[in-house]
Amino acid sequence: MISDTESLAAFCQRLKSASFVTVDTEFMREKTYWPQLCLVQLGGPDEAHAIDPLAPGIDLAPLFELMADTNVLKVFHAARQDVEIFLHLADAIPTPLFDTQVAAMVCGFGDAVGYETLASQLAKARIDKTMRFTDWAMRPLSEKQVQYALADVTHLRVAYEKLVRKLEKNGRLDWLSDEMGILAEPGTYRVDPENAWRRLKPRSTSPRFLAVLKELAAWREREAQDRDLPRQRVLRDETLTEIAAHHPATTDELGRTRGIGKGLVEGKMGQGILEAVRRGLAIPESQAPKAPDRVEVPKGLGPVVELLKVLLKMKCDEHGVASKLVANSADIDAIASDDDADVQALHGWRRDLFGEDALKLKHGRIGLGFCTDGRRLRLIPTEPVEAAPVDMVAELIAAD
Repeated sequence: MISDTESLAAFCQRLKSASFVTVDTEFMREKTYWPQLCLVQLGGPDEAHAIDPLAPGIDLAPLFELMADTNVLKVFHAARQDVEIFLHLADAIPTPLFDTQVAAMVCGFGDAVGYETLASQLAKARIDKTMRFTDWAMRPLSEKQVQYALADVTHLRVAYEKLVRKLEKNGRLDWLSDEMGILAEPGTYRVDPENAWRRLKPRSTSPRFLAVLKELAAWREREAQDRDLPRQRVLRDETLTEIAAHHPATTDELGRTRGIGKGLVEGKMGQGILEAVRRGLAIPESQAPKAPDRVEVPKGLGPVVELLKVLLKMKCDEHGVASKLVANSADIDAIASDDDADVQALHGWRRDLFGEDALKLKHGRIGLGFCTDGRRLRLIPTEPVEAAPVDMVAELIAAD
């Protein structure tokens, strides 16, 4: 354990000559809005240490400086929550970065592969899971807890090196660029209070309802951030939508809302809620937010959607790529409805792997059939079948 600034600075200085470092964090978030950093695990080529951010007087500046060093690659597994912590504390994203979970998806390990699986299959290591639910804010930490935490970066070295070799061998390193770009974008982690309503599931598409809901959600987000409380501790989602539906104008009306206590109604928060409702009601209907457009699959295209899903599974199995990385259900619906749908599956390597054949299948230029062993699917070139004109069908039915 490193628990003083001098030792931390010396360790980070040694790591500046490394081509990559492995990074993980332990944090608590059950009672706060912002994640509370409790431990940082950092590994280099020859050593790994747990850094105690809760140690009295410790300054994490040397760590943040290393995270900003563009000459050192930072390797994480399932990086989003770890990166969010660094962004919040240092106002910067570790750069450049590499996420082994995403790399594993490109290398055929399935959707959202866990660290234990990766460590087992690539580093031949067995992870002790008994410390998984440790309270990392407690001090002192036992030696067993520290060793458990360090395993998250020591085996990650081997996993990273093997994944990179595999990606270089199959020419797929470039496939990661889109996903790494998303992880390196601050907007991925920062919630703009004005957009907080989009996280909810509105029960109405009424412009007035959505305008009030938007203002209420923005108020709650700011309140949660300022007080460092989880959103649901400030006001539950269902209470928020209930207020948006009835838009109370007085404390008495607000007090009749289920889930709101008298103390909240009569206090500062109650006034904040009523002010948010008034702001929402004052928004002209023409400027009210609109519910996200839903892709409505035209009637009769259900079988096309199902065929495209089969094709996606077949292609991803064939190339050893997680289907989640190529396309999701919404993408499939969009492709079934529109040849020019603005989805990732119709761009770049995803189009080469799946999108182009998806369009061919949709238009009957290829078909799906079984191989001679009866166990595997294959693509069959075919000629598109022209649909019979409606009037011809009517004549045939009448003649029959």
